[in-house]
Amino acid sequence: MKKYILKRLLLSIIVIFGVVTITFIISRVLPSDPAAKWAGARATPEQLAQARQDLGLDDPLIVQYGHYISDLLHGDLGVSLNSKRPVIKELIQYIPATLELVLMAFILAVIIGIPLGIYSAKKKDRLFDHLSRVFSIGAISLPTFWVALFLQLIFYKSLQLLPVGGEISVEMTIFYDKPHITGMLCLDCLLTGNIPMFVDALKHLILPCITIALYPIGLVARMTRSALLEILNEDYITAGRSYGIKESRMLWKYALKNSLGATATDVALSMGYTLTDTFLVEAIFAWPGIGKYISDAVTTLDTPAIIGVTLFGSLCYIILNLLADIIIASDPRIRL
Repeated sequence: MKKYILKRLLLSIIVIFGVVTITFIISRVLPSDPAAKWAGARATPEQLAQARQDLGLDDPLIVQYGHYISDLLHGDLGVSLNSKRPVIKELIQYIPATLELVLMAFILAVIIGIPLGIYSAKKKDRLFDHLSRVFSIGAISLPTFWVALFLQLIFYKSLQLLPVGGEISVEMTIFYDKPHITGMLCLDCLLTGNIPMFVDALKHLILPCITIALYPIGLVARMTRSALLEILNEDYITAGRSYGIKESRMLWKYALKNSLGATATDVALSMGYTLTDTFLVEAIFAWPGIGKYISDAVTTLDTPAIIGVTLFGSLCYIILNLLADIIIASDPRIRL
């Protein structure tokens, strides 16, 4: 197993190197001039030349690529062309809000998707099973932006139960100081005992969280059902039933345990998709995370910021794939 994990680590490093190389090439072929953006709209030719020199754009491409790799190895993602701040610091500022959404979506996928798949397999070909499959297919198939707009229309416009967007209401920022410990507002409010702000932040979190969690819930429910149905037809399950073991015990203790490997893999991979899916959702709900940051960077052609977010998303997806591979390798029935 150690040899397998080491091999996957090496392959992950190769993939990261490929992503880094591709992002560098794309950043150099884009029809934009970072020096003009850096120097400003009214820059003189001398200022433009100085900006190109400061950004290293006068060097040959191979030299630029060497500096690019060297900076990445030292944790330097460059400087934003808009704010003139290091991209790594801005990512640290925006990432916690995005992780808050992703973690909540992960929790919902586990506590809703897995039980839904279990009972769907238990009630195979009955009404609950049919309804569960319709829900799962719809959750996977519906466009994320449509779900977000639909939820805003129902819960904000029609029912007026939940806020349309943002992380917190203006009233809360007036009467309370916003805590900042981990960057995840709900968790920070609990750590500081600020219950009124926690309740308000939780209301703002519900709609974007449901929007993001819908896909992994549907995927996990379908894969859990599929894995369980396959296992419930195994000989040892039939033997257990013949010995008089209760059906619920066979389902929850024996069948479910043997299906968790495939389910955990699907959960890990769906989280990678969910992370990239948050970019669009955050733009719709005005959530102060990576999505808002990348949308502003794209509209202004802030190349270092775009590359930084791309590398962050790619790295997260590679790590999740590696975790999925390790989960599969931990199953003794799998030949590596």
